[in-house]
Amino acid sequence: MNIWEIIIITIIKIIIALTTLLLSVAYMVYFERKISAWAQNRIGPNRVGYKGLLQPFADVFKLLLKEDIVPQAANRTLHTLAPAISLFVAFATYAVIPIGPTINLFGYEIKLVTADVNIGILYVLALTSLGVYGITLAGWSSGSKYSLLGGIRSSAQMISYEVSMGFSIAGVLLFSESLRPIDIVNAQHGWMWNAILQPIGFITFVVSAFAETNRLPFDLPEAEPELVGGYHTEYSSFKFAGFFLAEYANMIIASCLIVTLYLGGWQIPYIDKLGLSSSLTTILQIGAFLFKVAFMLFVFIWVRWSIPRFRYDQLMNLGWKVMFPLSLINIVWVALLIMIFKL
Repeated sequence: MNIWEIIIITIIKIIIALTTLLLSVAYMVYFERKISAWAQNRIGPNRVGYKGLLQPFADVFKLLLKEDIVPQAANRTLHTLAPAISLFVAFATYAVIPIGPTINLFGYEIKLVTADVNIGILYVLALTSLGVYGITLAGWSSGSKYSLLGGIRSSAQMISYEVSMGFSIAGVLLFSESLRPIDIVNAQHGWMWNAILQPIGFITFVVSAFAETNRLPFDLPEAEPELVGGYHTEYSSFKFAGFFLAEYANMIIASCLIVTLYLGGWQIPYIDKLGLSSSLTTILQIGAFLFKVAFMLFVFIWVRWSIPRFRYDQLMNLGWKVMFPLSLINIVWVALLIMIFKL
């Protein structure tokens, strides 16, 4: 392919990825409300459209029409910039997530990933560590003590769990010997899923992902009982919607990462032995990836409506005294497996 064909294909990938992610984020709010209604024996949204399916569009329209209120004591520039940072980080991270194997379309070999870079996992870690700036700046720039406390909590929480998350990923990288997401998926052929080979790393990564996305039982930066709404207390209209969208986008990204790193990505065990056509195999593999992501998203929502919020001291104790040692033990375990079976 020449340079212009590569650019056109990349632009098409970006447009498809952004459209899919925006629609997914909008409907995640709908499914969150439906699943919470199921958990609490309620009906949930059912008025706008068939079975309430147009409710997400009504919510977005409502937020767009609301007045944008900025506190007098706020730093207007940073107050506006903070949700933009959170949204940028959430959407940019999706670029390196592969949703399927390479396909042949109209004579072109197309990889089902927006950007296939060799340092993909390093790119994800770099961006997720930047995400804390959006929340911290939102808390500081609002000129409110509640918001400031929420921002400080978020920075401490993210730093604590970034360490455990990084060490958990290190075990995956040792097995795959690559930072490239596609190589990591290919290394999990058959039943060689990392969730099976290193269950401790899988558990620590999933718990860290809950903390990273500020989801219950780790939503201390928002904590309504003591912080009213936390870091976004002083936000309204579309800026509040920005944080709202960023949270659900982060939840989708976290689910995609869990599937890519630990649940085999698009891999279906021994599908190559069934003698299926290449096109049908590719469709099933993409479907498998989407099914795994949907399952993890359901787990995210299910946990939110099942487990009460931790106290802040319990959160930090879990991060430094439990998660951190377990992630170190996982690295030793992976090193032993490699030493025994790959010598």
